[in-house]
Amino acid sequence: MTAVLGVDGIRSRMSELSALVDPRASSASSPSSTSSTDFATLLADATSRSTPGGSSSDLLSSLGLSGTSSLNSLLARLTGTGTSAAGTDISGGTVSAQDLIADAKKYTGVAYKWGGESLSEGGLDCSGLVLRSLTDLGVTKVTDVPRTAREQQTLGTKVSSLDEALPGDLLVFNGGTHIGIYLGNNTMIDAPKPGGTVGVHKVYEEPSNIRRILPQEGATTTPSSTTSTTTALAQRTALAMLAGLGS
Repeated sequence: MTAVLGVDGIRSRMSELSALVDPRASSASSPSSTSSTDFATLLADATSRSTPGGSSSDLLSSLGLSGTSSLNSLLARLTGTGTSAAGTDISGGTVSAQDLIADAKKYTGVAYKWGGESLSEGGLDCSGLVLRSLTDLGVTKVTDVPRTAREQQTLGTKVSSLDEALPGDLLVFNGGTHIGIYLGNNTMIDAPKPGGTVGVHKVYEEPSNIRRILPQEGATTTPSSTTSTTTALAQRTALAMLAGLGS
């Protein structure tokens, strides 16, 4: 049976969690804040153990959240960290998503050719365009980029929906039958089909998979001290929200 704590119990639990995210409460050998995953787990645990007159799901619902994954998303939005901001970098830190878009656009007007991955073959197919562009940028010297769309959808980090996609993300359709490079505003650049040419086209349906393989221009994939401080602040803010709702 879940124990229900009063206000004093909540405050006590809040103090325990605050010590984990407040740099002043940490020793020199300890990090100044927990990761968003660890913090989300702790906060969810706190609600389950200290919600007077209600369940943890009630409190999370009042915060507009539904569980650990939603808490992680909230922290990512608050701090600008995580894959939603910087993304995976398969280039080794030399290429941005905008570089990928610019290179792919160089092939606008090139004919579709099934199996084509270079102009010497007479054209490009959808995954050939992705491979050709990444090869031009030197990414294939760092990461072994596979040839087919079905295999390319294993690169990088998964993005949950088109609403969260950023320019330069790979859009995969029907489990890997087609792939394009997202441009934003519900458009992508791709090699569409036999008889077509490489160009900008509308995203015709919700992708079955979206992969973030490169960071946005100017973004970084490694947290800075500023990011760590901001993360700790966001975590303390979430704790304050919990305290207010529990009183």
